[in-house]
Amino acid sequence: MSSSSLNITTIDCTKESAERLFETLRQKLSPRGDITSEAGRQRTISLFGEPLTPQQVVERICGDVRRGGVATMLEYSRKLDRKELTLETMRVTPAEFEQAFVSVDKEFLATIGRIRDNIVEFQTKLLNQSVSLIREGQGGRVELRQRYLPLKRVGICVPGGAAAYPSTLLMTAVPAQVAGVKEIAVVVPPTDFGGYNRELLAACKLLGITEVYRVGGAQAVAALAYGVEGIPRVDKIVGPGNLFVALAKRFVYGEVDIDSIAGPSEVVVLADSSARADFIASDLISQAEHSPGSGVLITWHAPLIEDVRQELTKQLSQLQRGDLARQSLEDYGALILARDEGEACRFSDQLAPEHLHISTDNPDAILAKLQNAGAVFMGHHTPVAVGDYVAGPSHVLPTGGTARFANGLCANDFLKRSSVISYNAAALAAVADDIRRMAHVEGLTAHSASVDIRLK
Repeated sequence: MSSSSLNITTIDCTKESAERLFETLRQKLSPRGDITSEAGRQRTISLFGEPLTPQQVVERICGDVRRGGVATMLEYSRKLDRKELTLETMRVTPAEFEQAFVSVDKEFLATIGRIRDNIVEFQTKLLNQSVSLIREGQGGRVELRQRYLPLKRVGICVPGGAAAYPSTLLMTAVPAQVAGVKEIAVVVPPTDFGGYNRELLAACKLLGITEVYRVGGAQAVAALAYGVEGIPRVDKIVGPGNLFVALAKRFVYGEVDIDSIAGPSEVVVLADSSARADFIASDLISQAEHSPGSGVLITWHAPLIEDVRQELTKQLSQLQRGDLARQSLEDYGALILARDEGEACRFSDQLAPEHLHISTDNPDAILAKLQNAGAVFMGHHTPVAVGDYVAGPSHVLPTGGTARFANGLCANDFLKRSSVISYNAAALAAVADDIRRMAHVEGLTAHSASVDIRLK
């Protein structure tokens, strides 16, 4: 690994404004559908005969799969993933699940079991419950209920290009199971890290997931959204993926629900004089190694800036994915010196990060000043990795500044709520004048008539 000094963006807010940096970071980290590299442009031309943008590629693939069904989906797998699959071989068989289960390390299975239990415990605690309200008086009776029912069928996207991600399976499938979803269809690229990865398949077996398809990218999203032979359509699609998966989810939204449009992983570390530079550097690198991934330090303790820079250079030279993480930090990272604690908190809220690590001596006091973050990690001994793997809240979180309004995935996202309303005749008569008055103001006379006909 290279040990040269890291060329990471550094801003001293005591001397200059960080607003332009923030806007640049937001643009870089959001899933843009109109930007492509020259290599990507050339590959698009070879595949489609014209220089389509990523958004146009996704629209072409989704439209083709909707019209052509499973044959078209498998043809795209052949072209894009270079994998020859059939209707029979695209789905993982019971024998393949069993073979993976018996061949993996038993301690790995024990770890999966413990993580599942942690997720179940947390997600069960926050699960919405049906509620009811009764109003009675002068012979009138009104019963109001809010009813929660699980979605019937959910599709889960699990990445599998550069690494295997059984953690994503856990953080998406287990909340769905807690909510009561009966049918869970997993799509994963037909790669050694994806649909042929024994750890991932063994985790599916342990969780009781039997429906796994070796198909990835926009064609997998389209198959889940529209339904093709062998893959019935779903009600909701969740889970992360590359740019094309994110754009495809955005494109099919409305046909199905989605969790979010996820961009690259990101972390903001808020740190004071009590923070350790080596801890902070490891936090920044842990998200940058996703490649792309962003790591931003915001501190009001000036010595940390240079100390963290040196630690980054040192640690990057020692890590297997150090060169990838280095490139991510140089492209998407930053070391920011704020004037004070208050300014640092304002900057963090403007970035609205996926992961926010408060590395201070009193993290609760800092948390009280903050609004926007997908997940918050408190204190010096709570790295983002505990949320990624073992804690219990899902690691599927809003990125690219969307934590201003979006939430991380949880069991409640797999519930569909309906209000149930019941009035008897006396109760209807008691509110009839209010209904008539509102109907008159809005010019909807049939609304008023639907009450009058019942009270004659």
